[in-house]
Amino acid sequence: MKGFIPKETNPFLVLLLLVAFVIGGAFVATFLYAVFGDMLFGVGMFELESALKNPTEYPQGRNAIMFYQGVVSMCMFVLAPLVLIQSLGYDLGRYLNWKGRPMLGLVLLSGLLIIVVMPANSLIIYWNANMSLPEFMKGFEVWAREKEEHAAELTKLFARFTTIPQLLVGLLVIAVIPAIGEELLFRGVVQKQIHRWAGNGHVGIWVAAIAFSAIHVQFFGFVPRMILGALFGYLYWWSGRISVPIVAHFVNNGFTVLLLYLYQTGRIEADIESSEPMPFYSVAMSVVLSAALLYYLYSEFMKQPLLQQRTPETTLADDPVDPAGRNNEA
Repeated sequence: MKGFIPKETNPFLVLLLLVAFVIGGAFVATFLYAVFGDMLFGVGMFELESALKNPTEYPQGRNAIMFYQGVVSMCMFVLAPLVLIQSLGYDLGRYLNWKGRPMLGLVLLSGLLIIVVMPANSLIIYWNANMSLPEFMKGFEVWAREKEEHAAELTKLFARFTTIPQLLVGLLVIAVIPAIGEELLFRGVVQKQIHRWAGNGHVGIWVAAIAFSAIHVQFFGFVPRMILGALFGYLYWWSGRISVPIVAHFVNNGFTVLLLYLYQTGRIEADIESSEPMPFYSVAMSVVLSAALLYYLYSEFMKQPLLQQRTPETTLADDPVDPAGRNNEA
């Protein structure tokens, strides 16, 4: 496809265009809900906020909100980056992947890593959730706590899974679509463009991770989410395949949804929504196993062959550079 935006466009301008495409996606999502939402659920666009505050007054309110969330995520985080990449004239496959396909076992291990790291991350979650800010930031702390409470209320509404159909819808809206969309946006576009701009892959990974965490607007969960975003970023950089962080992201969200379902149906007693840290022995074991898995994945992914096919549209300035310093297919 011949793009109407030059590939040589400054990365900063590409990121501004990404913001514009994301905002455009939000408008498209709003239009789609305005057309179909009331017809399907009896909850109009301007009634969504009331349905959030008074779910008992809207029998279909939860389904309407889940539908709206799914449409918004699809338009803003999946379609927007895909349209931008196409507008730049890139082949999607070659832009998002610059290495050969890894063995399925490595992809599954990347997902397992996210589960293994959870006990260690629980310590950071506890610290971040209970941190106190200086007196001069009291106003910000009050605002941030209010946002946390609002997010908790939304979680209670969304994360009510007592039947298999509800579980499947939850997996689609909370795990599948965000995993694909957020990885396309933050790793596929933001990380690569910051890498191209700064000439340093680590800068690209951490700036994208900060943006990934910031967009959730939850300060008292900012640090663990940023670390998770960086982990996805390194998995992408090492593997050269966008499918790897997508799978890891899906496992993170999907595992949480599954545990919530098991807890709410009385099959397990562990409350996944608790911010309390896990026992010290599990945290210590998590740190050791996570480090071992990270080293193994790094070693194996670095053995993956680079894609050799090149096209005239691929220039050195556009090519990401892998951790070994080799120029790769964009």
